[in-house]
Amino acid sequence: MRAPHLQRMFSSGRFRPPRRKTYRALAAATAVALGTMTALLAAPAPAMAATHQAEQKNLQFNPAQMTIAVGDTVTWTNNETDGTTHSVVQSGGSEINSPDMPPGATFSYTFGNSGTYNITCRFHPDMQMTINVGGNQPPPTTSTAPPTTSTAPPTTTTPTSTDTSTSSPSTSETPPSSSTGTSAPGSSAASTTPAAGGLPVGVGPLPIQFKLTDNNGSWYDTGLNLFGTKSLAVAELPRVNLGKALSSPGVLGSLGSLNLSNLPLLGNGGLGKLDVNNLLKPDLSGLSKVNPSGASTPKVGDLGVDPAQLLNVGNLRSAVSQILPAGDPRLGQANDLLTKFQDEVAAQPANLPVSLDKLPVGADLMTLLDNLGKWASNDITLPVTVNFNVSQPQAANAHTATSLIWPDGAKGFPFDQGGAWVGNQSVQLTEPGLYAFQCKVHPYMLGAVVVDDPLTPGLDFGKKLHVNSRNLVVPSNADIITQLVTKFFNITAPGNWQHYSATQDTQWNPSDYPPAPILTYDKDGNPQLIPLLSLFLKDHQGVPKTLPAANKTPATPGVGEVWVDTEMEQYASKSKVGAATRINAQNWQVERKVALPQINMNNPHNMWTDRSESVIYQTEWFNNKLDVFDRQSGQFIRQIEVGPDPSHVMTRTDTDQEHVALNGGGAVMELSPGATKIDRRLPVELPGEKIAHPHAHWMSGDGMIMVTPNVNLYDATQVDVPSGSIKHLQTGEFPIATGMTPDASKAYQADFGDGTVACNSLKAEAACISDNGTKQQSKLIDEWANYDPVAGPKGDWGGLSIQIPVAPDNSAVLVANTLTSNITVIDPKTDKVVKYLPCDSGCHGINFGAKKGGGYYAYVSSKFSNEMLIVDTDPNGDGNPSDAAIVGRLALAGDEKTAMDDKLTDFAGFGGMGVLPVPLAYEGWVQQAPANAINNQLTCRQRNPVKYATVCK
Repeated sequence: MRAPHLQRMFSSGRFRPPRRKTYRALAAATAVALGTMTALLAAPAPAMAATHQAEQKNLQFNPAQMTIAVGDTVTWTNNETDGTTHSVVQSGGSEINSPDMPPGATFSYTFGNSGTYNITCRFHPDMQMTINVGGNQPPPTTSTAPPTTSTAPPTTTTPTSTDTSTSSPSTSETPPSSSTGTSAPGSSAASTTPAAGGLPVGVGPLPIQFKLTDNNGSWYDTGLNLFGTKSLAVAELPRVNLGKALSSPGVLGSLGSLNLSNLPLLGNGGLGKLDVNNLLKPDLSGLSKVNPSGASTPKVGDLGVDPAQLLNVGNLRSAVSQILPAGDPRLGQANDLLTKFQDEVAAQPANLPVSLDKLPVGADLMTLLDNLGKWASNDITLPVTVNFNVSQPQAANAHTATSLIWPDGAKGFPFDQGGAWVGNQSVQLTEPGLYAFQCKVHPYMLGAVVVDDPLTPGLDFGKKLHVNSRNLVVPSNADIITQLVTKFFNITAPGNWQHYSATQDTQWNPSDYPPAPILTYDKDGNPQLIPLLSLFLKDHQGVPKTLPAANKTPATPGVGEVWVDTEMEQYASKSKVGAATRINAQNWQVERKVALPQINMNNPHNMWTDRSESVIYQTEWFNNKLDVFDRQSGQFIRQIEVGPDPSHVMTRTDTDQEHVALNGGGAVMELSPGATKIDRRLPVELPGEKIAHPHAHWMSGDGMIMVTPNVNLYDATQVDVPSGSIKHLQTGEFPIATGMTPDASKAYQADFGDGTVACNSLKAEAACISDNGTKQQSKLIDEWANYDPVAGPKGDWGGLSIQIPVAPDNSAVLVANTLTSNITVIDPKTDKVVKYLPCDSGCHGINFGAKKGGGYYAYVSSKFSNEMLIVDTDPNGDGNPSDAAIVGRLALAGDEKTAMDDKLTDFAGFGGMGVLPVPLAYEGWVQQAPANAINNQLTCRQRNPVKYATVCK
């Protein structure tokens, strides 16, 4: 047998290693390698980082929610079509903060940490997006950000801005319109972009600057005070004669470029204070005190001033001399005609328009001036640029700059934005005439620019004007223009507000109007010169007039108390305005004012109370907060951030949660009882729609239905409250407030923009009543039935409608009208207007409270007055509102007995807006009013507005 371990020798003489051991080692190594490969092949491959797309459109992020993995990238693209600039910003964090993103721009961010990221836009506070990033690590809190990229959109011409990440596309064909350069609130840096097709901002004539603010009378602030208002600007449409320009020294710069600062301009664009003084002659401001006196009203030549100075004849002579070369015989002709012109106008009544075509000199003068403009064929006109700014601290939240009036032919109009914004916007005014702007969120915020043609007598209102209502195009002497111009000065000049006394009659004689000549045109295109606008406006509205003492109390007291938001009161310890004022409805005393200086409460607008009547919920309309204070003591309890520009608040009767409408956003926020936290966000626009901007919503007595009027969508939204599902309802233009019948069968919307009231059935059965008495699903009630916007009223009418409550017993619907200073009375049993009642300047807020012994009072507040009216809609209790009457009037200023938490320094009692009677008298709420000495005064019928017939036997 073979000996074990016998070594064998290879032919080389070397020993061969044992073959079995080698095989075993090789097998083991191979097994390990194969095992490793198998494990690698069996394991999942590392996930590749993904890129997700989101768009910004209609002031929304789409999608609004996204779930991604750590390491993934999100790319946002601005797909707006109206020039709106956006950004991508992390709420409550600093890691994500994109540059400004004009349309077409993109921004990308890679998420390196897990967690929930809340995204918003710095310019549009209600744009919200939530991104859930998977993993275990929290979102970063350091300032070291993962890589981000941003891409500017392509341009079709060379951008005029040097910052390509914020340049918007520009073309040479689109008319001038919105400029979308924006900056973060409170930032001093602002990116500037050109208005499409127009000159870039800051190039050419002096631009006009409007700062939109939270401050009384300067909501559109020019920095100038003209005739008591800071919201009026005047500009001259610049003309450049190219022949003179090319021959003038210093105009041609290097390489043939134009030195715009040396251009020989006729008209300088926006006028500074000295130029305005030269044009409007404020030394003649004493003329604004002149009152109309019928047939005894003085003639222009008897006003005690030189008619040539009043009519700015010197400026017109100067303009003609700049157009014509020296020695031109038309200079002498023009001077002769202008002398005759001033003499002939001097003989006309100062309060009435002068038909220039009827003056002996009129036709020759206007023909000559028109021909001079056409003769100067080398002239070009430059647009007047208007810049709008919304930024802290002057403006705490978002606004819009929306055209209300503009001349026919003005390029880039109508001018609007996709929704409320912060930052900067610009527009260019290309035609002479009157331009007016408003904020759609806060519609009494008004600004106006008069662009004058230096080659015409008087300041130009333009030949035809567009009004952002009913698609109106009217001659500039139309009644609707006079109505709106009058309201502009009555709103923006605090000296024109109505001051009532609690002890004696006073005289209202608003005199902060320009004593300036205004050139308008009639429907046939004939020029009409208003010699003295101040006197004309006074004559048109019938002032001066006597204001009766605001101390009339109803024969029957009310039940409980009434709270009124006196939004324009100024206090010593606050930079922002407004307070809540409490009136005792039994003795009619102003008992308390709650200004909350410790939180600098900003423009308190609307209130509600809780089920136990222990607190007041108070919205801050120009801010993003809801405040809670003790109803008895006025002590501050808490404040919660809800979203941009919260306007109205109500409670759900079934849960006692609060519903707060975000007027600067697109939703109603549902808060826990006591407003300790936000429970739910209820969007009121559908995905892909423009942002809604809901204002004054109303809820059904069972808490199941809510209806919001959407000022940006021109419709209403019916919300199924438990599910949050929505559907739209048809309205008129600019619906701003909602009322609802006690049985929730129909809702009414006050249409601020077109003088209509919309009725909408809320259930399957039609509930609105047609004019022939049949039931239908919806109806528009026309408050302009007696109004011709050109010729004027033929009877009572209503305009700029706001609050619209329905009486708890369904006896009446009331509408507060700001333009016409009256109250529309509608019978809900016929859906017809049955009466108009007089109201005060800025008639605004209405709500119903219980009347002692049965029935109801409607309490009515006004923005530009310090009085509250008390209306009995059914004095004889027959259910017919045609006998509705004003039964009381109270001054809201208070006295030495009024408890206050700060020193009231100005505008005591002014700014009446939201009204809240306590106890709540409406179906669903009144049944839950706690039993106490006050509420026990409620009758059985008042406790059961709908079921009284079966309950109160």
